[in-house]
Amino acid sequence: MAEDEVTPEQLAAIAAENEEPEPVNYKPPAQKSVKEIQDLDKDDESLRKYKEALLGSGVSEADPSVPNVQVTRMSLICETAPNPLVLDLQGDLEAFKKQAFVLKEGVEYKIKISFKVNREIVSGLKYVQQTYRKGMKS
Repeated sequence: MAEDEVTPEQLAAIAAENEEPEPVNYKPPAQKSVKEIQDLDKDDESLRKYKEALLGSGVSEADPSVPNVQVTRMSLICETAPNPLVLDLQGDLEAFKKQAFVLKEGVEYKIKISFKVNREIVSGLKYVQQTYRKGMKS
């Protein structure tokens, strides 16, 4: 082994040193509705146009029974596959849960999630992935 190569033990030690998260003192502002944001700074024409470009031209009344965020589609994109695997998540999810697909071990893929925001601004989404190997959760 050459002297300038790093051993696996040294890599593990470096990774352990870098894992300590730095404290973040960021506190998000209080959540405001789209209507409240549009009502701010009404007298500033350029800011009003900018908000209209970002938020749309008016507050639309959304159905309160519909969730604020709806995940519509998930695609698995693999460079070695001829086409991406597209999973439509708008239909019956119970039937979807029974539908299995196989990912070969070691294959690199990207996940693309399409979603729709219905009412209010979303400040963050959380994605949780569960994989099973030979019928057991890994």
